[in-house]
Amino acid sequence: MNRKNIKNILFLDIETVSCVPSYKQLNERLRPLWDKKAGFIAKNEETPEQLFQEKAAIYAEFGKVVSIGVGFFFYDQNKQLSLKVKGLSSHNEQDLLQEFSSLLTKRFNSKNLILCAHNGKEFDFPYLCRRMVVNNIKIPEPLDISGKKPWEVCHLDTLEMWKFGDKKNYTSLELLAALFNIPGSKNEMDGSMVGKHYYGTNDLSAITRYCCKDVAVTAQLYLRFKGWPTMPETQIIYIE
Repeated sequence: MNRKNIKNILFLDIETVSCVPSYKQLNERLRPLWDKKAGFIAKNEETPEQLFQEKAAIYAEFGKVVSIGVGFFFYDQNKQLSLKVKGLSSHNEQDLLQEFSSLLTKRFNSKNLILCAHNGKEFDFPYLCRRMVVNNIKIPEPLDISGKKPWEVCHLDTLEMWKFGDKKNYTSLELLAALFNIPGSKNEMDGSMVGKHYYGTNDLSAITRYCCKDVAVTAQLYLRFKGWPTMPETQIIYIE
């Protein structure tokens, strides 16, 4: 992709939490199903309750989306490559997903739109689709891969780009940021703290800031993977 078409990419990141604050608050139908899931994912002697606190947020069946960060490149008045980043968040997941869907279909209604996330193909993209189905929201065209041929799916994944075909290992966004000397996003919190922060303080602002920082890091990584220089922090604009 050349520098001219880089404006077609929408970088995104999501933050998720467990569907309820604690294992004990799962309803009678979901609790035994989580117990069964816990039996598959337990590595030591963790109880279903412990695993729910640690792992439920990463499973779309037992989690929910609370924040979505999006970012896109543009050229400023001095023709310098810049990035705009905006965070969407809500305690009401249906409202949040509907807002994101409308953003994709109205603000970025283009057949040339490409979605990019770190580990997006394994996590962000399918998680969003599953939660949209749960919330009875039509999956927008850029996310809907049903029936599409592989070359028709306009999704990029910076984790996949870094793997270069290697299937063995997961490499975190923070590790790659450190490797390429890109300012990281873990100053305020990291992914393991999102659920505790959400249910502990009920404050989405810090989670959304963290989410938006991850979007910026992903965009910077993309530039490096294409052999282009990263942007100074002054060229990254966070929209309230």
